[in-house]
Amino acid sequence: MNSPLPGMEFEQPIFDLEMKLREVETNQEGISDAVEQASQLRRAIAEKTKEIYAQLSNWEIVRVARHPDRPHTEDYLGTVFDEFVELHGDRHFGDDRAIISGFAKIEEFKVLVIGHQKGRTTKERTEKNFGCAQPEGYRKAMAKMRMAAKYGLPVISLIDTPGAYPGVGAEERGQASVIAESMFEMSRLNTPIICVVIGEGGSGGALGIGVGDRVAILENAYYSVISPEGCAGILWKSGSYAEEAAKALRFTAPSLKKFGVVNDIIEEPLGGAQRDPQQMSLRLKMYLAKTLRELTAIPREEIADLRYEKFRRMGVFLENPLELSAPE
Repeated sequence: MNSPLPGMEFEQPIFDLEMKLREVETNQEGISDAVEQASQLRRAIAEKTKEIYAQLSNWEIVRVARHPDRPHTEDYLGTVFDEFVELHGDRHFGDDRAIISGFAKIEEFKVLVIGHQKGRTTKERTEKNFGCAQPEGYRKAMAKMRMAAKYGLPVISLIDTPGAYPGVGAEERGQASVIAESMFEMSRLNTPIICVVIGEGGSGGALGIGVGDRVAILENAYYSVISPEGCAGILWKSGSYAEEAAKALRFTAPSLKKFGVVNDIIEEPLGGAQRDPQQMSLRLKMYLAKTLRELTAIPREEIADLRYEKFRRMGVFLENPLELSAPE
């Protein structure tokens, strides 16, 4: 590939340097100092990548979060977890392939894993509605989470969705109410819950499996009440204002950490998770194992109360600082 994907044009300087590196490596016999040139180009690529990714705009972060090579839940199942056994169906309507659930192990812990699935090929993406879950997906997740709580297993939720599926059938089967019910169920489960936004965290579709004792986000992911395109359509009546909407929404990892929406930011490899999925898997595994050790040390009868207090603190701002700071 000689040029970046559409929407990733900010990577063009990196691709130009990588093309020069390939030329040097291909024609080493005709270049006397090929090894030194290659070494210099690798350093230049690393420096340029670091420079570009340190100053990405909100819209550019959205493009990285949606990158087709970015690791999805199904990729992490084979690299972060061991002995994954999938559990199907909601016992009401069907098995929504946009959400996967099952038992697994991570180091010494047995856990339940839940996550959105987007798919890679056009056929897979169509079958999984591009990661947009329907009511049966959330009902499946709830049923499996209740089972995990019954057996004292922690729950790990990997979030990566543009939003819940908006089709007529989904609405007829109670899309909005089932998301609310799922959030309610997660708020009171007496077992540790860790949620990680690994790509897109879109609206209620993300919140439906996003209520946890720890909520983390990957460095180049986003978590928002609405997609930039949806926001632009409402405010400016045109999706062409998506870049302006992304800036206004302030949904990137640093802003979310500042507002207390997420607890932790997981650093990605240089150039994003899509450039080094193995390294990203290692970092995610380390974070999950560390957090599991912290949460499993909390008595089970206390963990739901602490989770409730955590979410109750969100969105509390000083409406009249002068009045509140006046002397008694």
